[in-house]
Amino acid sequence: MPTTTATATIRTSVVTGGGSGIGQSVAEHLAAAGHRVGVLDQNADAAEKVAADLRASGAEALAQAVDVSDRTAVEKAMGVVRERFGPIEILVTSAGIESQMPYPEIAQDEWDRIIAVNLTGTFNCTQSVIGDMQAGQWGRIVTISSSSAQSGAPERAHYVASKGGVIGLTKALAFEYAPHGITVNTIPPSIIATPMAEKAVEAGLVPAIEDLAAMTPVRRAGLPGDVAAAAAFLCSDQAGFITGQAIGVNGGWYI
Repeated sequence: MPTTTATATIRTSVVTGGGSGIGQSVAEHLAAAGHRVGVLDQNADAAEKVAADLRASGAEALAQAVDVSDRTAVEKAMGVVRERFGPIEILVTSAGIESQMPYPEIAQDEWDRIIAVNLTGTFNCTQSVIGDMQAGQWGRIVTISSSSAQSGAPERAHYVASKGGVIGLTKALAFEYAPHGITVNTIPPSIIATPMAEKAVEAGLVPAIEDLAAMTPVRRAGLPGDVAAAAAFLCSDQAGFITGQAIGVNGGWYI
């Protein structure tokens, strides 16, 4: 059961993709709000480092290595968090992968891989915790989608489709679980300066971050903390009247 302090209710949260980038910043924001944090990431060392840093700052945190496309692994990781910290009340699904290639060149296995991680992974994680939230009649789910799913993007049909599915899944869950005190929202970021974005730049798939920043209406690239701050608010008690929404953190790229 959640415990209450003089300022806020302390809850159990899980962040997927929490070992770096947006997920890491979300984990830090939730820990700063006093919540217990399960840091899930495919990279075990990265997840443990984030969790260790959170513990060093005084937070309760643990790490679990998990591929979100593996339902059995997801259930096991959620079970560890649940056993240590109690029912899971907050979930932020930041785990995801990117790919870029002309549409005729997208092989079936590449399509399946993107869908498995980005969309099915979100399904696996949300379905694994929704029972906890329904039992407690309180929950916050924030999915991380992409502004490209709102506007489209060349040579990214598989990625756009996967993130568009995340937006649709978010809206469906918001309708279904609103009567149970559970809100479900999505954040579709544009270019955010993360390790994933840097890899895309190095591979020549996108322009340099500085060039993208110059083209952004607010004239800077997004930072993981920009997304994390929005996610942390959506996970709060104050955001209880917001559900089924796509909260764009995009510097004006998509309005």
